[in-house]
Amino acid sequence: MYSANTDRYQEMIYNRLGASGLKISAVSLGLWHNFGSVDSLENQKKIIHQAFDLGITYYDLANNYGPVPGSAEENFGHVLSRDMKAYRDEMIISSKAGYHMWEGPYGDWGSRKSIIASANQSLQRMGLEYFDIFYSHRPDPKTAIEETALALDQLVREGKALYIGVSNYDGKQTSAISKIFHELKTPFVVNQSRYNMFNRKIEGDLLPVLKDNNKAAVVFSPLAQGLLTNRYLNGIPDDSRAAKSSSPFLKKEQVEKTLNTVKELECVAEKREQTLAEMAIAWNLRQKEVSSVIVGASRSEQLQNSVNALKNLTFSVEELKIIDKILDDVD
Repeated sequence: MYSANTDRYQEMIYNRLGASGLKISAVSLGLWHNFGSVDSLENQKKIIHQAFDLGITYYDLANNYGPVPGSAEENFGHVLSRDMKAYRDEMIISSKAGYHMWEGPYGDWGSRKSIIASANQSLQRMGLEYFDIFYSHRPDPKTAIEETALALDQLVREGKALYIGVSNYDGKQTSAISKIFHELKTPFVVNQSRYNMFNRKIEGDLLPVLKDNNKAAVVFSPLAQGLLTNRYLNGIPDDSRAAKSSSPFLKKEQVEKTLNTVKELECVAEKREQTLAEMAIAWNLRQKEVSSVIVGASRSEQLQNSVNALKNLTFSVEELKIIDKILDDVD
């Protein structure tokens, strides 16, 4: 029977989501990969337990996470009901709707029909009464943003979500939906977007909008699919993501193209007495609007390495200048 670490809140940092009263752990666990029906349930359980023992309270899911789609929610729900039910009120559990989930015209995007049906299915798969945060996973170019906003607002009013978020919305889209939520008095608190040293788009587009609207960012892919680690410094391992020709997320060419940059960043990290991965996570959290960084894990031990980043979150002006110069040299 699982019993949580009694010291789990001692080292973790908890940041407020914008102007809301909700705080989340600075490091969050994402269940995009390694939590599907093809993965070991025992290993999933170890990772989820380890995350909670380290003070990680935010668990990020979506309806289509797997494979197969829906299985990550089912597996998380199994672990929760079996040995973590007593800790439900200490956890922030989120899910999303917007990417393809079932056949026919209602299985994805942002219509009221799709969002409400998807949220109900996700709650059932996870055995939950409500989500702490429910997201629109992507903007729908063929559905009025008002309809998407009203559907999300309905989830709150029905008690199926405590807070609302959007994901993969740019600054303009976030500003537009934020105005609607403000009129409706919907507790919209967060935008979830990709952000790392090799992808800084949100700095000039999204973050200023979030600042102006007192909203927060939760960011994913902080290690750029493994590029911002020491995994590829001495070549491409046969079992790595980049070695798989079928991988849509990381190609061999990307590793080769960024290798010199990664080596330079590794030197900066060493001077900070951090690993490159630790520095990359800390670098994301330097932004005031970034409340949490979502990390993945295939082994429970990896989570400790991610949380270690919190031991040194301070960057000197000179360090940031050096990092910017290194990144500016990337083609």
